Amino acid sequence: MALTKEVLEDKIEVVGEFKKIQVRTASIIKEDGVELSRSFSRKVINAGDLDSSDNLVDRDVSSESAEVKAIAAAVWTTDVKTAWKNYLVSIKQPE
Repeated sequence: MALTKEVLEDKIEVVGEFKKIQVRTASIIKEDGVELSRSFSRKVINAGDLDSSDNLVDRDVSSESAEVKAIAAAVWTTDVKTAWKNYLVSIKQPE
């Protein structure tokens, strides 16, 4: 009776005007190769955050999977990053 755990990104989606990347990860527990349970977690990755001078600092995706890195490189164009920055500035709370 061998229990194993498998973790995999089973769904990657690009959503919305600002091309946010949603990554769903499945954790699968198996006993002797037969699936006993499956649970999911999800994270959303955006193109970056503002620094103290309202400049956009690109999101570091170096720790993400090769697939997520490739998707980020393809969809986070200069136009998308500019629109995301402008949106973040527009919702920023006054200090």
